[in-house]
Amino acid sequence: MSESQQQAVESRTPTKRGGGDPGSRGRTTIADGVVEKIAGLAARDVVGVHAMGSGFARTMGAVRERVPGGGRASTASRGVKAEVGEVQTAVDLEIVVDYGVAIADVARSVRENVIAAVERMTGLEVVEVNIAVSDVKLPDEADEEEAEPRLQ
Repeated sequence: MSESQQQAVESRTPTKRGGGDPGSRGRTTIADGVVEKIAGLAARDVVGVHAMGSGFARTMGAVRERVPGGGRASTASRGVKAEVGEVQTAVDLEIVVDYGVAIADVARSVRENVIAAVERMTGLEVVEVNIAVSDVKLPDEADEEEAEPRLQ
């Protein structure tokens, strides 16, 4: 190939700009609320978890859902607190379990499910999942969320 032909080929070759994989250029940040929703939904999927949050939080959530515009957005993250760093996250959960389940087994399953869901969806390393069991739902108890409101 002559020198002029080689220069013509080089001028048609696109110049590579930037450097590295385009998918790695820039930063992705994930809000605490995103991890909280993912963890909350993953925890609710476990058999034996009756509800999330303390009795007061569930009551306030039920009231909030009845208010126009209150929505169900907060329901997904009720009873969940997450701290998110650049590559790691830690999650605290407050759960209510059904009567008769082995609490240690439910807690283990919740931990496994939450870690799998958060790591798969966010790419963050889950360093810990702390679980506080705040109540046991007895078979004959009515749910606070299902109770009829006193005022209409």
